[in-house]
Amino acid sequence: MAMAAESVKVKPIPLLKDELDIVIPTIRNLDFLEMWRPFFEAYHLIIVQDGDPSKTIKVPEGFDYELYNRNDINRILGPKASCISFKDSACRCFGYMVSKKKYIFTIDDDCFVAKEPSGKEINALEQHIKNLLTPSTPHFFNTLYDPYRDGADFVRGYPFSLREGVSTAVSHGLWLNIPDYDAPTQLVKPLERNTRVRLEPQGSKRPLCLHAPRTSRLQEAFVPWYVDAVLTVPKGTLFPMCGMNLAFNRELIGPAMYFGLMGDGQPIGRYDDMWAGWCMKVICDHMGWGVKTGLPYIWHSKASNPFVNLKKEYSGIYWQEELIPFFQSLRIPKECTTVQQCYLELSEHVKAKLGKLDPYFLKLADAMITWIEAWDELNPSAPHSAKLTNGSA
Repeated sequence: MAMAAESVKVKPIPLLKDELDIVIPTIRNLDFLEMWRPFFEAYHLIIVQDGDPSKTIKVPEGFDYELYNRNDINRILGPKASCISFKDSACRCFGYMVSKKKYIFTIDDDCFVAKEPSGKEINALEQHIKNLLTPSTPHFFNTLYDPYRDGADFVRGYPFSLREGVSTAVSHGLWLNIPDYDAPTQLVKPLERNTRVRLEPQGSKRPLCLHAPRTSRLQEAFVPWYVDAVLTVPKGTLFPMCGMNLAFNRELIGPAMYFGLMGDGQPIGRYDDMWAGWCMKVICDHMGWGVKTGLPYIWHSKASNPFVNLKKEYSGIYWQEELIPFFQSLRIPKECTTVQQCYLELSEHVKAKLGKLDPYFLKLADAMITWIEAWDELNPSAPHSAKLTNGSA
């Protein structure tokens, strides 16, 4: 009996089961969910179908989900549906808008369960939740990474007045295998993988860890390049946010998680998460909240076509040299005490300053306003609920 009991695989206890939605944008059947079943099955899924709304998306049995296609988006938002991108994964933000939960985890359908170096499967969702439920430290950098993790703490010299930390708004996870590269980097490093290789040096029992060589004969020796760390992104520092493995506190920062106008009919793609990340970070800095990056890892299984990506990214690669200084210099007035107010203020700056860069930004600024209007219409019970705390700005 004891042996039989030991052989039973114990499912992890789901954290925040009734407070979190998983949002997945897709154009294909969601077979990838089978690998995630032990970790996702207890949660509610919001699936945002991109592309042809007449196509049937198959979801494995046993999952609790709601699925929205373009017809549903048009029906629910009416004319305001123009702010939701088409033929681009940016459509995922519609799922953020219709959710009624406190937290959101979003993942792409080509992302699988990764493993720790020990071989243990990584429960990415559980780690995101831990990141969100513990404070961030944006005002002073802790050299021992996240001081709230088991086995870590604040190092000598860290101000005691700052050790309480601040609320964490966003948890940004990373990827093993296929890195999240832009098209030019993909083209010059077509075989680059986030892996390393272990070789046994002659006469030594200790493995030598090298950056993975690009030869097929050593593929079997690849193991994840796994860094066991979570960091708070410092206040005043921007970062390139990737939307494929991301969680956030919807009640705090939800209205700022707009993934912009991308894809069909737009001059740019693959900058949806970047745009959201820059807007979100500026607002988090103003509101006094933190952003974490690092663990958890997922296994990114499929590299997208770099030539297709280059066509999508071309304008963004050029524009980002202007966009990043714009966000770095942006200051939100203290009179803006809610995320919605901050975002509307931001849209005015986008129109006034970036509109000169390209007419696209005039259209984007209008879409940002439409997004906030639609958000408040679908979430009338607590509009402008997250407010600036005294002394945060």
